[in-house]
Amino acid sequence: MPKFIVHGGKRLQGTVVPNGNKNAALPMLAATLLTDEDVFLENVPRIKDVLTLIELLRVLGAEAEWTGPNEVRVRAADIGGTQLDAGAAARIRASILLAGPMLARAGGMQLPPPGGDVIGRRRVDTHFFALQKLGAQVVEENGVWRLQADGLKGANMFLDEPSVTGTENAVMAASMAEGETVIRNAAAEPHVQDLCHMLVKMGCEIEGIGTGTLRIQGRKRLSGCRTRITADHIEVGSFIGLAAVTKSEITIKDAAVEHLDSTLIGFGRLGLKVEIRGDDLFIPGGQDPEVILDMGGHIPKVDDGPWPAFPADLTSIALVTATQVRGTILVHEKMFESRMFFADKLVGMGARLVLCDPHRVLVIGPSKLHGAIVESPDIRAGMALLIAALGAEGRSEIFNTGQIERGYERIDERLQALGADIRRADSRGDAADVDDATRRLAVRQSQAEQEVRG
Repeated sequence: MPKFIVHGGKRLQGTVVPNGNKNAALPMLAATLLTDEDVFLENVPRIKDVLTLIELLRVLGAEAEWTGPNEVRVRAADIGGTQLDAGAAARIRASILLAGPMLARAGGMQLPPPGGDVIGRRRVDTHFFALQKLGAQVVEENGVWRLQADGLKGANMFLDEPSVTGTENAVMAASMAEGETVIRNAAAEPHVQDLCHMLVKMGCEIEGIGTGTLRIQGRKRLSGCRTRITADHIEVGSFIGLAAVTKSEITIKDAAVEHLDSTLIGFGRLGLKVEIRGDDLFIPGGQDPEVILDMGGHIPKVDDGPWPAFPADLTSIALVTATQVRGTILVHEKMFESRMFFADKLVGMGARLVLCDPHRVLVIGPSKLHGAIVESPDIRAGMALLIAALGAEGRSEIFNTGQIERGYERIDERLQALGADIRRADSRGDAADVDDATRRLAVRQSQAEQEVRG
């Protein structure tokens, strides 16, 4: 079981290039099932979630290969399978994204429950509501969903929530449905836009991309294409938080700045200065940021919401950033009730904060962080803990690094290039290297966790 060993407290410097958007790569890979021709995806992050979804495409009969370091070719000429392995499907949330394409292309499939981050209840109702509106039948048998359709037909639908993956499933199914489909209250995140632009290249007609209403003209047949995945705005936000916590000077190249308005507003409330330089972001080093109070001197908050609001996936990063900012701020994660539970691990590292309830954390900064032994509970919390370790004094060990690497490609190597003291180790072979001081940190963290939960 690998882990990261981090010696923090160093200022970093240099340039980093964000990978392609993980949350765009997954639905775009699923969309390759909509055609029997070659589809080439560029700027694909080579991360565990992507590798798992490629494995699932192969199970369904598609050919998939890496044709470059970050380029994938998929050809789904003959879809022979309609049933997924439950274990593989449970490794990622994105396995549910195969439902729409398989209904459109093969007339259905058997779908085991999807996996993904444990950040609270994650509904699938919106997916099945949309697919049923298009004519699909959905039956649950022994914990497996059986989806079937004798031809999909366009429909007018209003989604009960602007679900990202629910919207993506609906758009992919509608792209080969007979007639016109109108999806209102649709998600409009950058990754949804990337998928829609890909489908247009494949021959589908879609109006309203980037808005809450999508109008799709279905086609009997879609063609192959070549398309490039946009830079991951969540990874960009993660590097902004890294620069803030470590007080480092970092340039983020090709940062997809057109998608960063709400992100920069959120970090701006924390008093962080970020400069837009063409397509790049520059974060000056040595900043001493202070929380920007609301009018009248009121305590501000960083809160998430559906696009174009501050992204939910960045609330964990905002939380750890706030621990190093002078002042008090509320971080309010509205969408998932378990995402903020990693706050107790930050308390164990010295952060001053109050977990008010499953959705809200009050942070009083700045606080001096010290190294600790922690475990990554999910992708974004894991990255937040890694950032905290890099800003902390002393040594930290981060277990369950596979969670982080589900969303961040070669993160240890990229951080090393910025000057970070981080290395990968086998937790068994390195056990003798854990000294008494580290054990005391673990005890202190456990006590802090009990206090914050009590």
